[in-house]
Amino acid sequence: MLYDWYKHIYFSQPAFFGLFALIPLLIWWELKRADNSQATFMVSSVRAFRGTRSWKNFLRPLLFIFRLLALCCLIVALARPQTRNDEQLVNGEGIDIVLCLDISGSMLAQDFTPNRMEAAKNVASEFIDNRPTDRIGLVIFSGEAFTMCPLTTDRNVLKAQLFNVQSGLLEDGTAIGSGLATGVDRLRNSPSKSKVIILLTDGENNGGLIDPNTAKEIAKSVGVRVYTVGMGTEGFAPVPVQTPAGVVMQREKVNIDEKLLTQIANETGGHYYRAKDNESLKNIYSEIDRLEKSKVEVSSIRRYTEQFFPFALAAAVLLMLELLLRWTVLRKFP
Repeated sequence: MLYDWYKHIYFSQPAFFGLFALIPLLIWWELKRADNSQATFMVSSVRAFRGTRSWKNFLRPLLFIFRLLALCCLIVALARPQTRNDEQLVNGEGIDIVLCLDISGSMLAQDFTPNRMEAAKNVASEFIDNRPTDRIGLVIFSGEAFTMCPLTTDRNVLKAQLFNVQSGLLEDGTAIGSGLATGVDRLRNSPSKSKVIILLTDGENNGGLIDPNTAKEIAKSVGVRVYTVGMGTEGFAPVPVQTPAGVVMQREKVNIDEKLLTQIANETGGHYYRAKDNESLKNIYSEIDRLEKSKVEVSSIRRYTEQFFPFALAAAVLLMLELLLRWTVLRKFP
């Protein structure tokens, strides 16, 4: 408990700790003074003096100990121990962002490490950490779309939902239009001046109730800027496929509708990117992070609370105890 308290203590005037160098000198001076104050005389036998020491003789060193402890407490008080409380004031307006993530079966392809879906989740998690002042939501889609997490500033909740995403949560397929439309719907009533969707997919639209071009027009009418990311290497990629004999790896052709993704991005004021490996995917999110800078000012306020009073009080109590003992129980008579 004492260690936890000390970890949060800061000293405003630590130079006063140099006074602790006086402690050994005071101890040496007290021992030397005690030796010089002792009288000696010659006797033939000390048998008659045995048992004559009283309890006062044992208590007398307490006077010096109390004074020494009082001095230590006073030095700590002069060093001004303080606790610190840091506050941040955020002024301005952040950006509302929806991450639209394809979770179709093809996202388990292993042309990324360990696969496309896990690579996308890891990079999205880093992107979330880099946007502390923005509201971010998560929409997933395959054959249908679903809002996994609405717009929030709670990074822990958002990332927990992100890492809970897995293939098979929704009907299989690639409903790009439904995914985009669901993301736009999350931003429709947003008061933010900047609304952004980052749509990541590895295939071509082959399902859903909303056509991608219709979803694009909805995004334009609401003022949503869409960044599209096509995920997958060139040519063929190994994909795990469930068969009666178990899961086997099959090489499947990578088909990304780059024309559609480019059109959606260009007409909404965004940009289309192609991610062919983990490094390029990470660079894409880093570039989007640079392009979409929040116009906010973060002011840090540091408040200190003085904690010297307990030490000053302890020093006063110890000095009072010393004086009380010196002038009562341990009083010397000439």
